[in-house]
Amino acid sequence: MGDMANSTVDFLPKSPGSEVNHDEDFGCNLEQLRSLMELRGTDALDKLQSGGGVRELCRHLRTSPSEGLSGDVTDLNRRRTIFGQNFIPPKKPKTFLQLVWEALQDVTLIILEVAALISLGLSFYPMPGGTDEVCGAALGSVEEDGEAEAGWIEGAAILLSVACVVVVTAFNDWSKEKQFRGLQNRIEQEQKFSVMRGGQVVQIPVAEMVVGDIAHVKYGDLLPADGVVIHSNDLKVDESSLTGEADHVRKSLDRDPMLLSGTHVMEGSGRMLVAAVGINSQTGIIFALLGAVEEDEEKEKEEKKKDKKAKVPDGTADMEMQPLNTADGDFDDGKDRKRGGTHKKEKSVLQGKLTRLAVQIGKAGLVMSSITVIILILWFVIDTFLVQGLPWLSECSPMYIQFFIKFFIIGVTVLVVAVPEGLPLAVTISLAYSVKKMMKDNNLVRHLDACETMGNATAICSDKTGTLTTNRMTVVQAYIENTHHKSMPRADLISESTLHLLVNGIALNCAYTTNIQPPERDGGLPRQLGNKTECALLGFVLDLHRDYQAVRAACPEEHLYKVYTFNSERKSMTTVVRTSQGFRLYSKGASEILLNKCTRAIGERGEISSFKLRDRDDIVKKVIEPMASDGLRTICLAYRDIASKSEPDWDKESEVVSDLTCLAVVGIEDPVRLEVPDAIRKCQEAGITVRMVTGDNINTARAIATKCGIIHPGDDFLCMEGKEFNKRIRNRQSVIEQERIDKIWPKLRVLARSSPTDKHTLVKGIIDSTVAERRQVVAVTGDGTNDGPALKKADVGFAMGLAGTDVAKEASDIILTDDNFSSIVKAVMWGRNVYDSISKFLQFQLTVNVVAVIVAFTGACITQDSPLKAVQMLWVNLIMDTFASLALATEPPTESLLKRRPYGRDKPLISRTMMKNILGHAIYQLIVIFVLLFLGERMFDFDSGRYAPLHAPPSEHYTFVFNTFVMMQLFNEVNARKIHGERNVFGGIYRNPIFCSIVLGTFVIQIFIVQFGGKPFSCTALNIEQWLWCVFLGIAELLWGQVIATIPTSRLKFLKEAGHGAQNDEILDNDLEEDVEEIDHAERELRRGQILWFRGLHRIQTQIRVVKAFRSSLHEKVETPAARSSIHNFMAHPDFVITEVEPQIPLIDDTDAEDDAPTKRNDTPPSSPNRNSDSVVGGTIPTTMNAIVQRAGNVFGNPLHSFETSL
Repeated sequence: MGDMANSTVDFLPKSPGSEVNHDEDFGCNLEQLRSLMELRGTDALDKLQSGGGVRELCRHLRTSPSEGLSGDVTDLNRRRTIFGQNFIPPKKPKTFLQLVWEALQDVTLIILEVAALISLGLSFYPMPGGTDEVCGAALGSVEEDGEAEAGWIEGAAILLSVACVVVVTAFNDWSKEKQFRGLQNRIEQEQKFSVMRGGQVVQIPVAEMVVGDIAHVKYGDLLPADGVVIHSNDLKVDESSLTGEADHVRKSLDRDPMLLSGTHVMEGSGRMLVAAVGINSQTGIIFALLGAVEEDEEKEKEEKKKDKKAKVPDGTADMEMQPLNTADGDFDDGKDRKRGGTHKKEKSVLQGKLTRLAVQIGKAGLVMSSITVIILILWFVIDTFLVQGLPWLSECSPMYIQFFIKFFIIGVTVLVVAVPEGLPLAVTISLAYSVKKMMKDNNLVRHLDACETMGNATAICSDKTGTLTTNRMTVVQAYIENTHHKSMPRADLISESTLHLLVNGIALNCAYTTNIQPPERDGGLPRQLGNKTECALLGFVLDLHRDYQAVRAACPEEHLYKVYTFNSERKSMTTVVRTSQGFRLYSKGASEILLNKCTRAIGERGEISSFKLRDRDDIVKKVIEPMASDGLRTICLAYRDIASKSEPDWDKESEVVSDLTCLAVVGIEDPVRLEVPDAIRKCQEAGITVRMVTGDNINTARAIATKCGIIHPGDDFLCMEGKEFNKRIRNRQSVIEQERIDKIWPKLRVLARSSPTDKHTLVKGIIDSTVAERRQVVAVTGDGTNDGPALKKADVGFAMGLAGTDVAKEASDIILTDDNFSSIVKAVMWGRNVYDSISKFLQFQLTVNVVAVIVAFTGACITQDSPLKAVQMLWVNLIMDTFASLALATEPPTESLLKRRPYGRDKPLISRTMMKNILGHAIYQLIVIFVLLFLGERMFDFDSGRYAPLHAPPSEHYTFVFNTFVMMQLFNEVNARKIHGERNVFGGIYRNPIFCSIVLGTFVIQIFIVQFGGKPFSCTALNIEQWLWCVFLGIAELLWGQVIATIPTSRLKFLKEAGHGAQNDEILDNDLEEDVEEIDHAERELRRGQILWFRGLHRIQTQIRVVKAFRSSLHEKVETPAARSSIHNFMAHPDFVITEVEPQIPLIDDTDAEDDAPTKRNDTPPSSPNRNSDSVVGGTIPTTMNAIVQRAGNVFGNPLHSFETSL
């Protein structure tokens, strides 16, 4: 005990003079606060209590537990100076020189550099006299005008070109790194936190928090600093990010008062005193240690390079570093496991396709370049040593080697042109450009691949509140004292006792951080801060001309006895306060859930009467369902008095929150956003199915879905509650079966009263499903902490920027800064634009690839030289890689992108139309090049450039060929803007100034290269007539493009597609490997083996019986027109009976009546615009075939009401 006493008062000063001078204003210094925050559990509690408790700590930090800091700028700056800023410095970015060095590591460029250096060295070797006779005719005569001395220029030009490519690559990497950091800063700036400043709750950026701030923590927060609990309501925190323990830790003043930065609040609310920020917080300390480890590792590497021996560290350092290395390793492993297990299962759609395509093109390029080198060498050897019959002379060896090096350079250059290294650059530029533009469209992209994945989305599971609606809630109807007020009730119509209970229940049982504040400008609406449903209730109190702040002032938050905070499982919130007679419990929540816990109700003039099952059913039918049908959210308000002598066990929540007295039921309106119906219509036109997943009442959800356009009267769809959904997808052992989900999700449009687990199950079921013709790509919106698993499981997770919790934002891929569904549609448009931009670039690049490789190969075979020199091909490579990727990847999106279906995962990158364009333009260019190559000197009257000696001067012939080739690429770049067979290739070209600038700039540079490039570029100046011919042949590309567009793609049966995504079996294997934890082993084994066999056998039997029944029904004339509309109706015919049953094997076509039947609560379904969805929610099951036929007859003409969905 003595030791404990000595060690528990460290954070308090022992005497006024014992403090360090610079923080004499405060009663504790930085080191004492850090040592305090390192303690946990009872140790922390003992130290805090022995020092006077958290109130005493507040006094030493010169702050008020209820008012917070004053907000004085001088005081805040002094605290930042003494205790540090709430900012963790990021890792230093790579310098430009480091990026240059990384770019130089490219294997192809290294080969080219080595070859160029050898060529450069050999060019200075003196050529022996009489090379024609001695070394062979291939070397030619000694050039005039000292051309032999200029042989070094080609090698130097190649090195210069390589340097240019390296610098451009490094610059792109540098700009990408800069943009990523800007994005990270934007995300950090978006994160704000609630603190008390001058007695007011204000939202400030987390970087502005200081030690001494009183912060309000609530469900879903990611804590930005370390602190000590001042007050807590059922506060539970997930500390797994720091401790690795998955269990939630309860935080309170009498248990564990320490709150740590980087942890997530999973339940409850409270206030904390900020005690450590930035690098002094626990997260900051860990980051600093990790940074120290990395620095030490880098130093060790440097020492090893210098000394070539590893120095043995001393024992102290070894002991200190060992646990850090272990922790770091464990942390990384855990992170990797987490990514593999719970995050994206596959590569992004585009990434997978590009990887396969790049490998295929790379292999083809390698083969062609190898064959080119082999043919050149064989040709030279045969011609020199066999045809001419010359011996190998030592004095000629350098010349021969120089020839071989030249051949090798040509081969490597062919490989450089063939390998599509511009693809990653095009993807990066396109994504970066899109991300930057998407920020203006209220989409903050956290993961780049989510941008293009969104373009392939086939399904969106959206929340209702705030996404489809405005999230500005108001009470518009109320049921009080047995009277249903269809408009806002007046206070004089309510008895004083009921009004008192109502005002107190709302004021005390809403989070104290929720407030209604005056409008920012005259004539504006009051500002709603905090939970919007609670804001609606507080607004209801203000409309009754009562002041909820006065009630809260009389009973501060710390005087609340017990709070059961709202969560997705409770769907209610309950607050307990002390009264003179004992305790009073106020509760609010989902109306049908809370009414089940009521045994009494307040009637006319405030009289309390018994509340029986019949009374509850009357309220549901006469009040709740009409409110819900109007699209209102219904909330029940109730209370209970508990005598002090019969105090319950507060941990037994189900016993405490029971035997309630119903106060009122209110209907809260949350209007549909004006732009949402149009946005959903665009989604549906684009082939995207929108589903609403909400925690609201089924009738409310259906009404809102109808207003939004998610469902239409007469359509074939399902609306169901989470309870019913869970019942249908589980077998008798309560195990979820994919086959059962597959029977529901294709028609499911509304899932009401759902939990986050239901959302995750639905998303996983849709993604894992194989019933659709292609794998579904699912986007999900979420705002709550428990939405995290669904957001991670989805292909693209959208978190709400305004209403979303920090946990949801961290789990998401894109943050909607305006919480608006229409912003998701813009994300779809940008995603599809990325996909099309890459396809445009591919169409252009592959045309250049095909032509350049064939020209180089054919030229090598026939003329023993490449018509396009190494430096020229590197320039072409620069045009088609860097410049073309920048030009084509920055095309702005258009509305036409939403007029087509999603491409899907298995849709090839290169469609048959694109293949037609590639081959068509390649044929034209090859014809032009070969005609110029072999007949050009006759047509344009200049000397032939074929069979030129080793260091011959540039010829007009080959310069003309090179210039024409570049002109054709420039104008073909315009053709590449359209990939779906459109004729107007100039459409919207002025909306992309980058494209126009690059095409014009490339043209100007080409003029300089041809006219002034000289020997380095193997060019000689052309006259005006020759230039006009080059430009004319280039412009003819546009005319040829119109000819190609005229040819129907369907007629060209020989065309193949390229760049397919992962096949179904590959996806299945990936799913099974990476999703092991989510799928039960036995279920997976069934899915792989027996179930597939039995399902196939069963379907064959079904098809045979369908044919037989179809024939018999034709002869007997017993089928009705409506029965023909569905195979399931047809199977319901009396003649169609399947007697064979495969026991214990779940089959897709089987329907388990016991599992799938809904509860028979209502004999008559409630009124609804959709009869089918009514039957799902609360209808009865037709038990005879006559009933089925009769029901089918009632919906005559509607082919979408099937036997399956009528269940």
